[in-house]
Amino acid sequence: MIEFLCNLNNKEQWTGSIIAFKQFASHYEMTIHSRSRLNVIFGSSLSGGFACLPDYHACCYLNGLNDKFWNTEKLIKILGDVDGITVANALYSLADRINLKKI
Repeated sequence: MIEFLCNLNNKEQWTGSIIAFKQFASHYEMTIHSRSRLNVIFGSSLSGGFACLPDYHACCYLNGLNDKFWNTEKLIKILGDVDGITVANALYSLADRINLKKI
């Protein structure tokens, strides 16, 4: 389990945990437990990284996992503030373990 901290405009903080993580041949999947439970499929494509949340019918492109600002902006647009920030921070917590490159 990997724990991480999230904050919204330095006014509100909460914690999150990656409670499941698996690498497949072409992508990764993780389950995040925070204010909600989020299943995220992510990986690389010709255009860079991507994240999909099938339960939310949502998907977006990512920059590198360590680009928290870019990824947060993109994820907030499809998930809202709290869940977008949570997913971006979960991905950031994996940045030193995974290198998403263009295929």
